Amino acid sequence: MAKPNKTKIDTPIETSPSLLPFTSRKELREFGKQLRDKCPRQSHSQWKPPIQRADPLDLILQANEGRISELVPIRHGRMLQSPFAFYRATALNMAADLSTTPISGLQVQACGDCHLLNFGAFATPERRVIFDINDLDESLPAPWEWDVKRLATSFVLACRNNGFGEETARDSVRHCIRSYRERMAECSEMTVLEVWYSSMEVSDFIPNIRDKEARERVEKRLAKAQERNVLENDFPELATSEGWSPAIKENPPYVFHPREKQYSEQLAIFQQAFANYRETLQEERRVLLDRFKIMDFAVKVVGVGSVGTICGIILLMANEQDPLFLQLKQAGPSVLEAYAGKSPYANHGQRIVHGCRLMQSASDLFLGWTLGQKDRHFYVRQLKDMKIKPQVELFTTSVMLQYAEWCALALAHAHARSSEPAKISGYLGKGEKFDEAIVEFATSYADQCESDYESVKKAAREGKIEVFQEHE
Repeated sequence: MAKPNKTKIDTPIETSPSLLPFTSRKELREFGKQLRDKCPRQSHSQWKPPIQRADPLDLILQANEGRISELVPIRHGRMLQSPFAFYRATALNMAADLSTTPISGLQVQACGDCHLLNFGAFATPERRVIFDINDLDESLPAPWEWDVKRLATSFVLACRNNGFGEETARDSVRHCIRSYRERMAECSEMTVLEVWYSSMEVSDFIPNIRDKEARERVEKRLAKAQERNVLENDFPELATSEGWSPAIKENPPYVFHPREKQYSEQLAIFQQAFANYRETLQEERRVLLDRFKIMDFAVKVVGVGSVGTICGIILLMANEQDPLFLQLKQAGPSVLEAYAGKSPYANHGQRIVHGCRLMQSASDLFLGWTLGQKDRHFYVRQLKDMKIKPQVELFTTSVMLQYAEWCALALAHAHARSSEPAKISGYLGKGEKFDEAIVEFATSYADQCESDYESVKKAAREGKIEVFQEHE
């Protein structure tokens, strides 16, 4: 495996004694600008596979370790649907590659798996619907460039997946990086609290959608999400009230309960883990949670990258008309840890919760973490709750370009919350040198991803990995 880049990196938050004089914005920008001497902006255009680059299949098998073996073939089947799906499932592969690329030396709380489908709309505890990063399973302090490059490459692959031309793919990256650069410059002029309080309200963005059909579609989806409630919509979809008590519906192999012989043992372990989770909540939220009683829990297969990890649904009821669904997700080490340093948190669920609270404008009311059987780490949040996922397969070219801008706005804001935006802005500057460099990188790395995809697909045909093909 290639050796990671050893450039010294700045800490995400400087912890100087409070009585020392502060550094002016001008000085911070100048600091960032001077970083161009050791890491020119044009150098980010480079992507060339290192001589000792790890075999893509080996990294996929490494990422499979600790997953439920019966579900791993589903993971393989989902990732081999397209190069775009493959990219979303191979964050570890790109982390290894990014570690060999140039970095400026500035660090942020990074997403770690920053692709365009890990952004979306969701409800805040105040019931506002915002647009933000919504998957931070790999979050860790790391170079800001890594998130930017992964996001940019995802747009190239999404454009290719939709059948758009190469110029559209490159334009999507230009829109993305320009938006990131300009938003970071705006954040550098804001006060720390202004950055912290800022958020992207979905209702503010809808009128600006240029594509009329797309605008109307988003308006309908937002209205539907706001009208949806747990009792009338989620409960009939996910649970049944037949029998002695409400229970989660089975849909094997995607939703299933632990085997009957193991259920009582699993229930005791689960109840202890849930009690530990409760202790990670703020005190007033414990009071809220205590209004509900656990009725059932089941394993659920989710996503592409998460398939095979232990994920579950928890059904709770305050009364017969008042259900609550929580999602339990297994948390392993971040894919960035081998290259950016280990997490300071003993529990990786806590690492993820910290990343959510630091990067998101607003985080889930029931967000917490726990320890399960065999010392497995988990985090917990609400299931669904007005979540709106982007329908990328329906995007026109104009919608893709606007969506690239929105994702970059959210990412720049998330980075600015945990770092000094004036330094990053000083490095980026006002011109398009960095933008064009990332256009070249994203195009080259998308080619690499497609090559890796074909390599792993060939391995699947040769029987080196087991694949389960799902049917619509």
